[in-house]
Amino acid sequence: MPRKGGLTLLANEIARLVGAILAEYAALAKKLAQAKSFAQAYADMQAQLNALIGKRFVIDTPYAQLAHFPRYLKGIGLQIDKLKADPSRDARLAADMLLLAQHYQRATTQSGGVADARLAEYRWLLEELRVSLYAQELRTPIPVSVKRLHKVWESMQR
Repeated sequence: MPRKGGLTLLANEIARLVGAILAEYAALAKKLAQAKSFAQAYADMQAQLNALIGKRFVIDTPYAQLAHFPRYLKGIGLQIDKLKADPSRDARLAADMLLLAQHYQRATTQSGGVADARLAEYRWLLEELRVSLYAQELRTPIPVSVKRLHKVWESMQR
């Protein structure tokens, strides 16, 4: 059990992080309107945003993952900028992501809400892949690629 001082530090750090996430989210909510004319990309980014920032995201997300949220949100912002400059590039990248995301969505539905650590890990790999594809300049903490995620998925099916 952490000492009282340690708990206060942890609570302050979580509050600071959530403040940064919400500030990034508010800026992104305004910027997202710029992508409305790109219906498919807009819907995908909106779905990603909803999956990240739900009503209970602070409680339901492990701190280790929550710490990456500002980068994920910045990644969506960069995707919007790049989408306007080259919509065909975005469409190609989205096609690569689609199958991998569908695997996750199907498995989540089939699990009936039962927690699965490997599936949760795969979900965060998908977020990292989005950063890697759409916002490389933000970097990912681990190497990730479409090919690598296909291999991870195949190993999960064994």
